[in-house]
Amino acid sequence: MTAQQQHLPTVTFVCVHNAGRSQMAAGFLRELGGDHVQVYSGGTQPAEAINPVAVEAMAEVGIDISGRGTNELSADMLQESQVVVTMGCGDDCPYYPGKRYEDWKLEDPAGKDLTAVRQIRDEIRARVEELVSSLGVQSTGPADPRTLPAEL
Repeated sequence: MTAQQQHLPTVTFVCVHNAGRSQMAAGFLRELGGDHVQVYSGGTQPAEAINPVAVEAMAEVGIDISGRGTNELSADMLQESQVVVTMGCGDDCPYYPGKRYEDWKLEDPAGKDLTAVRQIRDEIRARVEELVSSLGVQSTGPADPRTLPAEL
């Protein structure tokens, strides 16, 4: 980690498979936070690949997560983070004292059609926007809801 990165707010998104919710949230935060935030995502039991319907739903709003691989959650990710956002991993999510934890109750996009995943995506976007604001990070990306395409 560079000296500049050490002073950035750091967020880790955690779900079981790191294939849907956490990848979408990380994509939105990278887009909205730009160079003003460090973003990690990981899973307690990572899948082989990112959910293709999540990739498609994010592409609709101009965010490409297709090149991201799933990651196993690591102690380093959590230790470097000021904020840890969990999404459905329950007791499998490790706890590190001194971190700000948020547990986002979100439906799992696995096995859902594009219409359902769009709804999950939009809920994630709204939560990430709130997170960006709470971190005091100036939004930099086009993921502003006024500039994103409306539902198809």
